[in-house]
Amino acid sequence: MLDNRKIAEFITTRRKEAGMTQADVAEKLKVSFQAVSKWENGTLPNVEMLVELAGLFHVTVDEILAGREKSGENFSYSKAGVDISYTDAMKREMAEYLKTDDRRVLNGLGPFASLYDIHFPELTDPVLVLKSEEPGSKQKLAMEYGYSESICHDMINHLVNDIAVMGAKPLAVLDTIVCGNAEKETIKSFVKGISEACRENECALVGGETSIQPSVVEKGVYILTSSIAGILSKKDVIDGSAIREGDVVLTVASNGLHTNGYSLVRMLMDKMPQIKLDKVAGETFIEQIMKPHTPYYRAIRSLFGRKTVHGMAHITGGGIEGNLCRIIPEGLCAEIDLANIKPLPIFSYIQKIGNIEEEEMLSTFNCGVGLNLVVAKESWEAIVQSVGEYYDCYEVGRIVRNSRKVRFQNHIVW
Repeated sequence: MLDNRKIAEFITTRRKEAGMTQADVAEKLKVSFQAVSKWENGTLPNVEMLVELAGLFHVTVDEILAGREKSGENFSYSKAGVDISYTDAMKREMAEYLKTDDRRVLNGLGPFASLYDIHFPELTDPVLVLKSEEPGSKQKLAMEYGYSESICHDMINHLVNDIAVMGAKPLAVLDTIVCGNAEKETIKSFVKGISEACRENECALVGGETSIQPSVVEKGVYILTSSIAGILSKKDVIDGSAIREGDVVLTVASNGLHTNGYSLVRMLMDKMPQIKLDKVAGETFIEQIMKPHTPYYRAIRSLFGRKTVHGMAHITGGGIEGNLCRIIPEGLCAEIDLANIKPLPIFSYIQKIGNIEEEEMLSTFNCGVGLNLVVAKESWEAIVQSVGEYYDCYEVGRIVRNSRKVRFQNHIVW
């Protein structure tokens, strides 16, 4: 239990020992004189000010909140770089982003684990669909160029897309943030971004972990991961087993690189730093490559349970061939006409500026293809119309008999 009187006395004592007036403290911390006066009369500073005060007085946040300085050369967690009081206070501020109207979420921030009600009487033989994801090296660029909140949408949209292509409804997400030091505003922007992305995908952020590892991760470095649980009836699983000869292969457009190919992009940026500000279709190169991963759940959820939808593939690392092959049954082949693909300007720019061969482009990037849907030939036009209410959707190929699961014809018109 915090003793506000002891904290106030400690702040006053440290200020006087430092030879400062209340006005001096106010000036250094860029706050009002009245704020400092309130702190010395028992009003607790907020989390951000606690950190600033600790730095100004050369103490730890733990020591301020304890109302006393730890004596001697005793070892402590805070001296090792992890300030428990600060992180606990920061987590309390994060709690607002975990609030949800989902009645299946039975508890909030605080318990050892999250509780989620999985009673689904409307589902026959319910199956949980589980997945983990991280946004790859794009998160390094996100921190460098100020896209900390946006990268969270990348991560969650990618995560939801991976289970949605199997026909699953997303339920609950757990996130993990690993860092060398916990900067409150950065952590808050992550949790806010993850929470908002979950709501946009009609699921709930139910909890997670913020792990501060000063001896493992460098200061200022953040590593994000998340896991999701989705659900569907066993009879409605979309896994490609229903794909037949004559089925039509559709493309649902991407909005850019999504979360793949960034190691190559960063190499280009290192070799040609001037490209960062080049304009591509009216936006800078950085703006183009940092667009968050397209969320497809709302566009394809109306397809769930339709017997004419035989397979769906999320086009991520490995490109069209590397992902579409995962749902094609043995003995069948998705024959893709590359001339039908509509590459986005950013891919044409990367291909040209890097002098990258088409085969390399296709194995590294989605090249404008966010999803591939394999559908019965009698329904493909209706599905194009349905999905087309959200994103551009068009035919790119057919299912034929062949030992090779994916085969390309013609070339992309860059």
